[in-house]
Amino acid sequence: MALPTITARQRVLAVGLIGPGRVGSALLDQLRTAQPRLARAGLELKLCGVAASRRMWLDADDPELNGRHDSAQTWRPSDLDEFAAHVRGTDGRHALLIDCSASDAVASRYADWLAAGLHVVTPNKLAGSGPMRRLQAIRSACGVGTRFRYEATVCAGLPVVQTLRDLLDTGDALLAVEGMFSGTLAWLCHRYDGSRPFSALVREAHALGYTEPDPRDDLSGLDVARKLVILAREAGWSLSLEDVDVESLVPPELAALPADTVMEHLDHLDAPMAAQLAKARAQGGVLRHVASLDAHGHASVQLAVLPAAHPFAHTRLTDNIVQFTTHRYRENPMLVQGPGAGPEVTAAGVFADLLRIAEGLEVRA
Repeated sequence: MALPTITARQRVLAVGLIGPGRVGSALLDQLRTAQPRLARAGLELKLCGVAASRRMWLDADDPELNGRHDSAQTWRPSDLDEFAAHVRGTDGRHALLIDCSASDAVASRYADWLAAGLHVVTPNKLAGSGPMRRLQAIRSACGVGTRFRYEATVCAGLPVVQTLRDLLDTGDALLAVEGMFSGTLAWLCHRYDGSRPFSALVREAHALGYTEPDPRDDLSGLDVARKLVILAREAGWSLSLEDVDVESLVPPELAALPADTVMEHLDHLDAPMAAQLAKARAQGGVLRHVASLDAHGHASVQLAVLPAAHPFAHTRLTDNIVQFTTHRYRENPMLVQGPGAGPEVTAAGVFADLLRIAEGLEVRA
């Protein structure tokens, strides 16, 4: 993103990070690396603290910005009210909270933070796909001049939400959405050719860090359904998670197992997936995990057989791809494609949202 030229006075943005996990840590690294460049462009990012689920530190004076070890900072028990108040300060400064957790309890606080004058940026999908009443409260709270941005909730760092927003804001109308929204499932479908059992590929994806700790969270399709709901709501459709027909790839016998034994019993996946592959080959197509929303409001997430000429048949590795069919792009739908998995690309999507908010900040004394 192009940054404004340097101004006589710096714009200062106080930042607090919630959820210093893989994405949060990657973001802290990116913020640290970018600080000199941003300062030259007239923007000072002031990291005020980091909050984990049980503890937090304030007054982030560590020059590395990522020194989260016990010896590097003074930790205290987490208190999100105290944390938000600390980041906001009492001097009228610009302040922003980044939620890199996957916590519903954190998402439930967004409206209050926005109403109190804090901008919010997040890759957490639970606000955009959760109860509609909560999302409406979040949107209403933005009326005081604060902004809520969530590009990284769909397809990591790809500009999917912004692209849809631009189409709608310029008078276009969404007719349908189709996409591969899971980098994990894209990788599995791309690699699965029958030469190895599907369970072996899931174990490999797990070892590479592509899956969640419990791979059933990816294979269930629920995370993909959340992303579809977020896009539908962005277009003004009142879709809820319960309205999406989700076809899980997890057979009942695997779904019933405790989490600590799942990896030992992944072979339950092999027979049904082998049958799906045979079906695809008999039709001369390929297997792809696809989410779709049609013009009638029907939403589904499923393993689909696509013709070899379909754009989704030619994705690579962990690529996500989204196809927007609109009034303007009816005959030749718009495609957005690129890597959709990994902490670095997700963190970059969060960082881009932060910069978009920073672009509109005024200089304050």
